[in-house]
Amino acid sequence: MANMAQAIRMALHYGEKHLQLKDVFGQDVGPPLGGVFTVTQGLKTAWNTPLDERGIIGTAIGIALTGERCVAEVQFADYIFNTIDLLKLAGNCLWSSHGQYALPFVLMTPTGAGIHGAIYHSHSFESWASRLPGWKIVMPSDPLSAYGLMLSAIEDPNPVLYLKPKALLRVKGNEKIPGEPEQEKQLREMIDAPLGDRQGWEPRWPLLKEYKIPIGKGRVVQSGSLVTVVSFGRSLFLCHKALEQMEAQEREGVELIDMRSIYPYDWSLIKKSILKTKRVLFVNEDTEVTNFGEHLAYRASRECFYHLYSAPRVLAGKNLPGIGLHPNLEKATVPQETDILSVIRELKKENP
Repeated sequence: MANMAQAIRMALHYGEKHLQLKDVFGQDVGPPLGGVFTVTQGLKTAWNTPLDERGIIGTAIGIALTGERCVAEVQFADYIFNTIDLLKLAGNCLWSSHGQYALPFVLMTPTGAGIHGAIYHSHSFESWASRLPGWKIVMPSDPLSAYGLMLSAIEDPNPVLYLKPKALLRVKGNEKIPGEPEQEKQLREMIDAPLGDRQGWEPRWPLLKEYKIPIGKGRVVQSGSLVTVVSFGRSLFLCHKALEQMEAQEREGVELIDMRSIYPYDWSLIKKSILKTKRVLFVNEDTEVTNFGEHLAYRASRECFYHLYSAPRVLAGKNLPGIGLHPNLEKATVPQETDILSVIRELKKENP
């Protein structure tokens, strides 16, 4: 099975071959590195920029204004904060031009903890991003979703922020990418650049097929009747791992939802589940104050109040200035499997 980095790379190749994707660029995105996480290795349209986040996003806006499609990368979400004004301008371009100028570009950036990157490489960005009108925001939790969301993002006429969970980029999926070869070794030999001298190396792309996940549509990962757990990205992965630690009978009561899209989000799917289970937990690793999960909890309280058996809960990262380098500090800062299990069990005990 492909890992997430390979899945995104294959999606970008499909985009440059079939979806009129003309430019993929950012710091170290082109050869020889192909991105700090190797997500852009071997792409014909990939090229390097200076270390200049504002320049990268400004270039993407300019390319999109000509009607061409591009994918720009900020190497880590931690360094996207100095571009907020440009992101705001990109988001309101269609509205402020009275529909004359769409911006069909994708901005992808690795986000979140899990790689022990300390205060410089562990920030989450989804809560900040959810306040940017005009943007669509997606975050995959598995390779197949990463592939399908990228194809939809490339085709979308709006600017799309594609958040890559750093800690999941080397995690393999449970479902094959359409067109992926049967053997993992064969895929590596075809599309992974060799270590050392890469001069003369070119990928041998598999015959990839179209597979799109509509932006704004979540999915039920596991059905249950006692408590709803809503998450995305790495936190969804940890929720799934937490459920695997439960006994079968206890696990069956939990309904797990992968949002996939942070905005627009699939509220109809979430609300339907909450009305069934009457208990809900929102999990992510962004800081707990003004967390996007708080918006979802507010909406759950407002629209489902008379059906709930317990107050909606949000499990998020601690409100601290940063994440420490030592693994114990990181684990104490963002939700872990044990934290998720504890809150689920608390919720299941609460009755009207």
